[in-house]
Amino acid sequence: MNKTKSIVVDKKILVPFILITSLFALWGFANDITNPMVAAFKTVMEISNAKAAMVQFAFYGGYATMAIPAALIIKRYSYKTGILIGLALYAIGALLFFPAAKYEFFGFFLVSLYILTFGLAFLETTANPYILSMGDPATATRRLNLAQSFNPLGSILGMFIASKLILSSLESDMRDETGNLIFDTLSAAEKAVIRTNDLAVIRDPYVVLGFVVIVMLIIIAVAKMPKRESADHEIHPWHSAKRLFRNKIYREGVIAQVFYVGTQIMCWTFIIQYADNLGIPKAEAQNYNIIAMAIFIISRFISTFLMKYLNARYMLLLFAMGGMLTTAGVILIQGMMGLYLLVATSAFMSLMFPTIYGIALEDVGDDTTLGAAGLVMAIVGGALMPPLQGLIIDQETIGPIPAVNFSFILPFICFIVIAIYGRRSYREFKKTQ
Repeated sequence: MNKTKSIVVDKKILVPFILITSLFALWGFANDITNPMVAAFKTVMEISNAKAAMVQFAFYGGYATMAIPAALIIKRYSYKTGILIGLALYAIGALLFFPAAKYEFFGFFLVSLYILTFGLAFLETTANPYILSMGDPATATRRLNLAQSFNPLGSILGMFIASKLILSSLESDMRDETGNLIFDTLSAAEKAVIRTNDLAVIRDPYVVLGFVVIVMLIIIAVAKMPKRESADHEIHPWHSAKRLFRNKIYREGVIAQVFYVGTQIMCWTFIIQYADNLGIPKAEAQNYNIIAMAIFIISRFISTFLMKYLNARYMLLLFAMGGMLTTAGVILIQGMMGLYLLVATSAFMSLMFPTIYGIALEDVGDDTTLGAAGLVMAIVGGALMPPLQGLIIDQETIGPIPAVNFSFILPFICFIVIAIYGRRSYREFKKTQ
């Protein structure tokens, strides 16, 4: 056997690989510093769970809006161009948090997040297929899983900052000795003073992030990056779209990705509400999110290693079934055990995004760029499902079950869809062997 075929990352492109992999951590940070802001804005702005979840609608809606334009620009120019545009939009969106906090307008924050994720759409549309192209196609899914393993490192840093620098500093989340929010008992004038303070607390990490992104933009702008092997810059979106739609594994992969991103964002966004229902303060509840992410990271590395021995499609099926079991427990078991099962769900989500991505793009040929855009657009699942879960949580109870518990019926359904895709793609793979 030729050993070069088993090389995941060639030494010749190690530096570009590291630079592109760092982007995975960068958008992971943005994702997971933002998830807890749903709970923060709910209290600070005195709005419902459903309205607060518009944070996720704006954040993940930006992906759906910009993924196709990003793909067309990348196809016409280069991967590097797409990355630079993405970093510029990322920085602009983050820096817009400064005027948003000054005017104390919730809609301004939503616009800032929307623009920020225009940049993330460019980065994800570019970085994922770029990583896939950096070496032997036989190791492409393993290479993407390796790069994606650094995404949760950024995520856990974002969670840590959200917990230690934001949620723990919010005066609006202070409670009396009985566990009730003091903020709810204050006058309008007193609330206004606290709101100004708390919005500044939320603002500052995003502004710092904006400057960090600018530094990263400069580094990549001056770095020498490998060009894609295909020099075809012609754009035929309709022909590509038709071919992609006829590709069953790709088509169903996009659907599976919609449901995966939806379940990931729901599980990580509403863990705070689940813990809050048990009387746990937001800053302490965010610690459970950090534990969930640590489990996610460990499981990602383990699953990447196991792919040397087990088929990725079969592993996707098994992990989806595991997610079904844990979310069933979250729904049916009240108390701390339900919270522990919610945390444990992250172990089963760990391999899903890059594995679905790699499987879906395996046989799309010259349509990789537009195909990648379709899979990035699938992130819209994170925009659509959290507001729906928020509406369920606002009901307080569903029969004998607390509404926050019952709301995890949505992630349970998502895991069913992913399991079906894992089984169908594995069955198609076996036919070719």
